[in-house]
Amino acid sequence: MNKFVAHPWHGIPLYDKEPNVVNAFIEVTPSDTVKYELDKTTGLLGIDRPQLFSNICPTLYGMLPQTYCGQRVAEICSTKFGRKDIVGDADPLDICVLTEKLITTGNILLRAIPIGGIKLIDNNEADDKIVAVLKDDALYGDWQDISQCPSKVLERLEHYFLTYKKAPNSKGNKCEIIDIYGREEALELIKLASEDYQEKFHG
Repeated sequence: MNKFVAHPWHGIPLYDKEPNVVNAFIEVTPSDTVKYELDKTTGLLGIDRPQLFSNICPTLYGMLPQTYCGQRVAEICSTKFGRKDIVGDADPLDICVLTEKLITTGNILLRAIPIGGIKLIDNNEADDKIVAVLKDDALYGDWQDISQCPSKVLERLEHYFLTYKKAPNSKGNKCEIIDIYGREEALELIKLASEDYQEKFHG
């Protein structure tokens, strides 16, 4: 019997047993008024910051195990948009998971099917948000691409990520969304983030 809990970033495989199904570690739920984030050293879920303003994430939000936003992830943005100043944010790849279920507890693992992504640049760092659906979800589970997602759902996500770090009168943080992309590009980005991870931690 295993007496130890696997580190959510390093101890859990990225892919589930089925093709293009990923494991996602959920840090934040739509009911949270605190921004939780995985502590990279201990693997525990810690408080990143209280949400002082009306910024509530509209989906389950977390990260993909054994991914890393490094050179390959940054190059996608640099090549496609001619942005020579972009670097990876040196974090695991983020994921938003759509589900009809009311899940109010983070620090959980679930299986998700990527359908697209949001290309966010945070102070010249590539900070992509993969958009996925909960596997076998009754409402969203059959979606294959982000084009099936209602525009209002995407607008909520865009608004959250453009404002979740911003306080009134703040000038220091600059987040911008430069693209919404589909399933194939999302799967390619996950693959590159996995390669960045292998290079970073396994040489």
